[in-house]
Amino acid sequence: MQDDLSRKQDDELIARTQAGEAAAFDELVVKYSPRLYGLVYNMTSNHEDTNDLMQDIWSKAYRSIAGFRGKSSFYTWIHSIGVNMTINFLKKRGRRYTLSLDDIDSNVQHDKEFIELTATSTPVREADLSELQKRLNEAMQKLSHDHRAVVTMFDIQGMPHAEIAKILGISEGTVRSRLFYAHRQLQNFLTEFHS
Repeated sequence: MQDDLSRKQDDELIARTQAGEAAAFDELVVKYSPRLYGLVYNMTSNHEDTNDLMQDIWSKAYRSIAGFRGKSSFYTWIHSIGVNMTINFLKKRGRRYTLSLDDIDSNVQHDKEFIELTATSTPVREADLSELQKRLNEAMQKLSHDHRAVVTMFDIQGMPHAEIAKILGISEGTVRSRLFYAHRQLQNFLTEFHS
């Protein structure tokens, strides 16, 4: 997922952070926040929760970076922290939470391809797309936290099996197995929607 040059740059930023240079850590935050935000948001489906979690994840990373020894890449390390903290948050949130339909990702409405695709569409088609988006989000919320994590990393963020395995601390076979079951569950939820 990461080339040698990027890893060398990260190693240098980490060393500078460990030496007390806060600005170096800020560079890591800027570099990794967009992908990390996408990962957390797709697991929580809530922008407020995601913003809170992002602060917590980066705070924990900053507090823990002195112990970072480079056994894995910073990319893997920060994503592991992100996934674990998000799963813990979701477990605590548990049943108290109901999905806010207003919070279904509105970014799609600002996506250039989406706008071009729907510029000539009928209100019925737009309603169908928004209904599908809603159903897909609801289906994602029905998955277990572990299954939601692998679907988010693989299908939404395009991470390879090996990287997901490192982040979650599981085998590639387990990643494939979780993806298989998660995809089957999503298919079942969406099939119910179409019938």
